[in-house]
Amino acid sequence: MPWTNQTGGNGSGNRGPWGRMPPGGGSGGPPDLEELLRRSQERLKSFLPGGGFTLGSLAVLGLGIVVVWLLSGIYFVGTREQGVVMRFGKFIARTGPGPNYHLPWPIETVAIPDVTSAHQIDIGFRSPETEGGQLEDVLEESHMLTGDENIVDINFTVQWVIKDAAEYLFNVEEPETTIKAVAESAMREVVGENQIAPILTQDRASIEDEVRELMQKTLDNYRAGVTVLRVNMQNVDTPMQVRDAYRDVQAARADQDRMRNEAEAYANKIIPEARGQAAQIVQEAEAYRQKVIAEASGEAKRFLSVYEEYRKAPDVTRKRMYIETMAHMFAQMNKVVVDESAGKNIIPYLPAQALGRNPPENVTVTAPSAPQAGAAAVGSGSSP
Repeated sequence: MPWTNQTGGNGSGNRGPWGRMPPGGGSGGPPDLEELLRRSQERLKSFLPGGGFTLGSLAVLGLGIVVVWLLSGIYFVGTREQGVVMRFGKFIARTGPGPNYHLPWPIETVAIPDVTSAHQIDIGFRSPETEGGQLEDVLEESHMLTGDENIVDINFTVQWVIKDAAEYLFNVEEPETTIKAVAESAMREVVGENQIAPILTQDRASIEDEVRELMQKTLDNYRAGVTVLRVNMQNVDTPMQVRDAYRDVQAARADQDRMRNEAEAYANKIIPEARGQAAQIVQEAEAYRQKVIAEASGEAKRFLSVYEEYRKAPDVTRKRMYIETMAHMFAQMNKVVVDESAGKNIIPYLPAQALGRNPPENVTVTAPSAPQAGAAAVGSGSSP
């Protein structure tokens, strides 16, 4: 049943199903296209000079359209941006900050990317979308193999900026995806050339520099048009499953290093002392050798000098040698020597008190028959 014959319960037989009159009066057919065109022409004539489609009005209308189309090619480039002009999709020019112009669409188009703001890519983790959320680890990106066949968990960020907008837009299909892949590859290469201990401790800065240089070299070969500003290693640690065991191993290695240092310190102390003692002994032996040689040389010279004197005066030299020998022999003895001819009326006695205080080893009284005229006392003793 046609909807124009339905009353809808309100008694109006010429209304539609929504209670509205169809366009074109009370007829129930579709809208009249001729009526719509007629109304549009009337509105357009009201804007034209003279109220009709004359040659002048059409010229004015066409000129206005052309002017508006030409003005659509004006664009502005900010101080942080760079304009890239394309003609039918092909790059033709770069434009700097300020007002610029390009042929209107569809002949030329322009892209204005930001070339000074730093962009950041997170690798190995994802930042929380809401403030206060927790970081989400991405293990397939963060787990890497070191040069000593250990696994290390590394989360790092890469900050980069566009240096050439044309290369950035046209040479690489997905720049951010490419930069992320290059960063992950460079980090894996550098980590694979180093041991795990330096990576976890003191070599982070050097590793960051190596990764940045390797990334920049690779992206330059791709002509990606970006500059890598810095690479920051946020978190470097062993995997959670072996973290406790690895820390125990590190503690044992620290104890080993400490004991080795103590042993080296002791060796550094005892070896110089031993060398000093050895040098002292050598010097003492050398001094003793020099002393013995000097004494022997002196005795030889003395003997030769005595022999020369003996050849000149044998009797006098013999007596002098006898007296010197006796003096040397009796020097340490409490001995009194009395001439035989002068000591007949002398009664010898021993100093008992002196002997009691400091008994000599050998105390004798004798009257030697030496070839000498008078009495001579030699030694530390005294005659009564």
